[in-house]
Amino acid sequence: MESLPLKTRISSWLLGVGLDLITRKDGTLNRFLFNLVDFRIPPCSEPINGVNTYDVVLDPTRKLWFRVFDPTQCAVQDLTVMVFFHIGGYVTYSPDSVKYDHFCSKFARELPAVVVSVDYRLAPEHRHPAQHDDGLDVLKFLDVEENRLKWLPENANISRCFIAGDSAGAHITHHVAQRASQFHFQQLKERTDSEIRLDGSARIVSLRHTDWFWNAFMPLGETYDRDHPIINVSGPNAMDISKMDFPPTMVVVAGFDVLRDWQIRYYQWLKKSGKEAYLVDYPNMFHIFFLYPELSESDKLISEVKDFIHKVLNKIYAQARVTSMSNVSSPLLLKSSRLGSMEKETKSSRVCSVRAGKPSGLVPNGGGGTTLKLGYDIEPWRLGVST
Repeated sequence: MESLPLKTRISSWLLGVGLDLITRKDGTLNRFLFNLVDFRIPPCSEPINGVNTYDVVLDPTRKLWFRVFDPTQCAVQDLTVMVFFHIGGYVTYSPDSVKYDHFCSKFARELPAVVVSVDYRLAPEHRHPAQHDDGLDVLKFLDVEENRLKWLPENANISRCFIAGDSAGAHITHHVAQRASQFHFQQLKERTDSEIRLDGSARIVSLRHTDWFWNAFMPLGETYDRDHPIINVSGPNAMDISKMDFPPTMVVVAGFDVLRDWQIRYYQWLKKSGKEAYLVDYPNMFHIFFLYPELSESDKLISEVKDFIHKVLNKIYAQARVTSMSNVSSPLLLKSSRLGSMEKETKSSRVCSVRAGKPSGLVPNGGGGTTLKLGYDIEPWRLGVST
């Protein structure tokens, strides 16, 4: 960890100190103080580094909106859509926070994909299940053809929908994925080893922070329990997803993250439940390391995500090809190893319309780590969401 760039060491230390300053002992948040350092950036219709942005208000009564990141210089006709939930312990940040605007812009440009970054309601003012409700409502909104045609770029293919998030956003991703799996879209008790070993030395997040966040997240009057099925999604009270059409998941863990063991448990639980899951480990990194562009691991993660999307989509197209051999000359084939240079190939002028159904996304782990997901259905322009 001492090999980290000085800039990264200083900024991550300041973020950890900042969390101590804004989280009060009475369970309230000094939002005024946080807003002084949470610099915001407006959307920009003129492309910056090949990506233009705009905001869409879904429900003004609860101030639910999202920011769209459109990679305008991408020549791909059918762009993946990634619905993204930001970090912040359920209590801070927004899609227009400078760090997240820059990060989602990088995602959109390098995957490439149309990124929909959600501004969900924050705790402690809005407690569970407000954030999960907001996440699912965004998917439902995008599933309506009129909304999709009006608010997403013309080349956005909602049938290839991924759900992603980091830290608290990854936790939201799991619950939204779980809820979405039950919809038909049209188109914690002991301390883990990593918590004991890394508390006080890991960058940014400590046990005091995570305990505070969960207390702020849960409804007033409801006792904080780390094995609550909403908190510990892979714990003893977890929902049985073995018979659920749950999408493929990529779980990203960092060696110096107090939540590391919870994240690995989540991955193991997915595998035990018979689900397709992949574990990507960055042993020398820390919580939300990918937000620091000066780190080479940040670029490497983008590449890992790109490969994951490519792998899942190739399986979908291969399955569609097999099932459509009798009535379609030949379905879509991904010929490139990179999503950005995908080519459609057919043996006749007819192309199988693959409607990926179960979404995917960066998903949480029992304690709020990072994970990815996807889906596959067969019906055009349907949000085959299942994450």
